[in-house]
Amino acid sequence: MRQPRLTLKRVYDTPAEGDGVRVLVDRLWPRGLTKVEAAVDVWAKDIAPSPGLRKWFDHRIERFEEFTQTYREELGVSPAPAALLAELHGRHATLLYGARDPAINHAVVLADFLKHLHDR
Repeated sequence: MRQPRLTLKRVYDTPAEGDGVRVLVDRLWPRGLTKVEAAVDVWAKDIAPSPGLRKWFDHRIERFEEFTQTYREELGVSPAPAALLAELHGRHATLLYGARDPAINHAVVLADFLKHLHDR
């Protein structure tokens, strides 16, 4: 199976033709966006951090390292990452997230995890 090319994008940013398969990786639907505006092809809510972890993290930069480790552990025992890779069939995909910070969010951790999962 070919590795998909993954990009990251805030779900509130304007959809673009080059986004490929648009995958929402948040457990909750983004506030204020309709399904048409979000242009989501796949909503992979099971791949998002657990509600408890998401609430604990609260997008605090000082918790990001511990969040990353715990989220990777959650992903490691979940069938959702492998299922998403299989669904993408090596196609280009944009992982969509709602967080404001483009560097401190779960989609960054997820993209790295998926890349390494595919490399195994």
